[in-house]
Amino acid sequence: MKTYTFKEKIDTRSGFGAGLTELGKSNSNVVALCADLTGSLKMDDFKNNHPDRFFQVGIAEANMMGMAAGLTIGGKIPFTGTFANFSTGRVYDQIRQSVAYSHKNVKICASHAGVTLGEDGATHQILEDIGLMKMLPGMTVINTCDYNQTKAATIGIADHNGPVYLRFGRPKVPNFTEDNQKFVIGKGVLLSPGTDVSLIATGHLVWEALEAAKALHEQGVSAEVINIHTIKPLDEKLVVESAKRTGAVVSCEEHNFLGGLGESIARTLSQHQPTPQEFVATQDTFGESGTPAQLLEKYGLNAKAITEAAQRVLARKKK
Repeated sequence: MKTYTFKEKIDTRSGFGAGLTELGKSNSNVVALCADLTGSLKMDDFKNNHPDRFFQVGIAEANMMGMAAGLTIGGKIPFTGTFANFSTGRVYDQIRQSVAYSHKNVKICASHAGVTLGEDGATHQILEDIGLMKMLPGMTVINTCDYNQTKAATIGIADHNGPVYLRFGRPKVPNFTEDNQKFVIGKGVLLSPGTDVSLIATGHLVWEALEAAKALHEQGVSAEVINIHTIKPLDEKLVVESAKRTGAVVSCEEHNFLGGLGESIARTLSQHQPTPQEFVATQDTFGESGTPAQLLEKYGLNAKAITEAAQRVLARKKK
């Protein structure tokens, strides 16, 4: 199996800030809008260097989406920034009508997604956003795994013509993917080949899947690990090929099992390669206040939970 190491832990939201900084220098059409969370979204550098292209809208997220949609008419490429809960649930009508329906070139960039937002609790820990956004016609949905990938995705989506939902997080996590990587929308990444079970993960759970693969290797199980950074459009070819190789799948996400990556994988497998599947995700529940590590443990979103899910699906595979 292929193993990965990391030099540092760093939050994915800082990857967004770094990518936006580069875009500010290289693309004069890029503009940024923020709903009173400039520091949390790491947008300060863009604001300081390009004050004429930065719009602080205050706690007015619905207005922000309308403004962003309008800016595209003049050829601008707006990047909106706020927490994932406020980027989706609070403004779903505006996104649906002004952005998705009109197919406006707006990049909806959302930090503090999932339970790893931590102590702010259930009102801020949205676990439904992937489902909300992937159901919108024409919306691209991306959920990155570390700093490097988030930076690359931020830069990459500027060249994509159409609405994008870019989801990232608050806590410091291992930064293990390549520096200066090229981000390709809709193309999953095979991180480690395997023959017994496929661990197909997104976002923060990609690293946890790699850790689970090491634990499974010690048990004599060969686990394939795939990083699905783009949930829509899903890399169906990679998913189906992996399922054919291993005959067992575990989907891993920091999101409700209803409407998330796991359901997209299940649909794909049902159509092309029926395969036993286990879901590592929240089980139709809201979150609560706690540290990210405590919450990942309680809601079964860590390497231990992935390892146990792999064991369950392997037992089903043998029947």
